[in-house]
Amino acid sequence: MTAAITDFTQYTGLRAAAGQNDPAALREVASQFEALFLQSMLKNMREASLGDPIFGNSDQHEMYQEMMDQQLAVEMASGKGIGLADMLVRQLGGQEASKLSTSNSLVTPAWSNPQSFARDIWPHAERAAKELDVAPEAIVAHAALESGWGAHVMPDRSGASSYNLFGIKAGTNWTGEQVTKKTLEYDASVPRHEYARFRAYDTINATFDDYAAFLNNNPRYDDVRGHGDDVAGFARALQASGYATDPDYADKLTRVLESPTMRRIVSELKNSSPQPIAGRLSAHAQ
Repeated sequence: MTAAITDFTQYTGLRAAAGQNDPAALREVASQFEALFLQSMLKNMREASLGDPIFGNSDQHEMYQEMMDQQLAVEMASGKGIGLADMLVRQLGGQEASKLSTSNSLVTPAWSNPQSFARDIWPHAERAAKELDVAPEAIVAHAALESGWGAHVMPDRSGASSYNLFGIKAGTNWTGEQVTKKTLEYDASVPRHEYARFRAYDTINATFDDYAAFLNNNPRYDDVRGHGDDVAGFARALQASGYATDPDYADKLTRVLESPTMRRIVSELKNSSPQPIAGRLSAHAQ
């Protein structure tokens, strides 16, 4: 979802990330420059028109027309855009940023379907579940909700997978690798976009180790632990603890848990013994 042009809070985190020479922030700034170029082009095209506006000329009409052009330019520049942003990243960002610029189109998701995703992470979910005293399927569903069944794992600085399957942010106490990403947050149930820093990991093992430690060592999540097979209780406790700002977070997690896909996958996994994937995955893991 593209941010609205009137949402000025989205630039706060971006300014901080750009100050740290974050390649992801450079890519976003380049996209904004492309949007400005497209907006100027749209404005010139309208000024070259010989016809009168259908609703006549007025200050209000011009204001709303300009706002519409601004939003249209932002939408056109999102994703691959027209290629201007990619060119700027290659020129200004050096090798690392160039890798990130091309990674969106060249790096495919590590998991091609929910079954392969759940199969690879199930042994790790079982291990974390024992530490947290919750059902392993609850942890699989949590990872599925945050990562889109592994299809939307945020890339790290080099464009490879960050393995952040749970959307854990990089706070002031985090000393590992991190990546900046636009995220949707809710303020009093009102959605808004902002830039935030998230943790990045080298392996699947590290992801689940940190996830278990994150919930175990923070008193804020005392009520999240110890739900056993009560997966709905786990989902409600996550939302109540403030793990996410989405007011529908527990309902969304419960829907994943109770979906036919999850039920079928859990049934298959509990009747088999998949071996854990401990290291980094290839871009075409099945």
